[in-house]
Amino acid sequence: MSALQQHFVLVHGAGHGAWCWFKLRPLLQNSGHKVSCIDLAGAGINLTDPNTIVSFHDYNQPLSHFMSCLPPNHKVVLVGHSAGGLSLTQALHEFADKISVAIFLAATMLPFGFLTEEDMTDVVADLSEYGDVYEMYYGMGPENPPTSLKLKEEFQREVLYHMSPVEDSILASMLMRPSPSMAFKTAKFLGGEEDINKVRRVYIKTMHDRMVKTEQQENMIRKWPPSEVMTIGTDHSAFFSAPEELCSLILKASTSI
Repeated sequence: MSALQQHFVLVHGAGHGAWCWFKLRPLLQNSGHKVSCIDLAGAGINLTDPNTIVSFHDYNQPLSHFMSCLPPNHKVVLVGHSAGGLSLTQALHEFADKISVAIFLAATMLPFGFLTEEDMTDVVADLSEYGDVYEMYYGMGPENPPTSLKLKEEFQREVLYHMSPVEDSILASMLMRPSPSMAFKTAKFLGGEEDINKVRRVYIKTMHDRMVKTEQQENMIRKWPPSEVMTIGTDHSAFFSAPEELCSLILKASTSI
């Protein structure tokens, strides 16, 4: 890579996959940068059954493997959307020396994952106003807790994509997969406080978000202040609803000091 070229690694949120970056990736590449899009376990074209993933470590293994295979002295800009913020945080604990900037896009930003009930309150969306919004899957039998879940198709546009082109929300409804709910409950990262705070973090707030409400984003920012906070006037899925503006913010976040 040239001195000015950066390597962006894009990490999707729950239920999504590398496919969700199909608008942003060419914009970053056309700006002269290298881009890698990761499918986490059970997501996108990763063949793992989400109902068999019971630990966050296993769910995040594709990103961990990718980071561990980076050549010496090669640093990347990590961008995580929604629950992908947990993947970024685990990477900060394990690979801080390989990350130049971590950019959280409407993302879960907790320094140690879900350690308390308050952490859950800060992050987990209250969608009760919409009614029964989730399809539950019981890979260990109906007498046990659900192993995965997915937002029902009839609520997806209203909750996730209400400002996005209809074509994009239809594409997403066809590609979305259940997310491993049991794995997320084990997202706890202990130790490494010095490492996670030596990497520059930027938070991009989505101002019309119905999934991760503005107040939830502000709670996480207040409790673990990043180096910089940016805003974008979009729904939860800024990569669909305002890809050019999102690209500009990410490029600015990755180069500002």
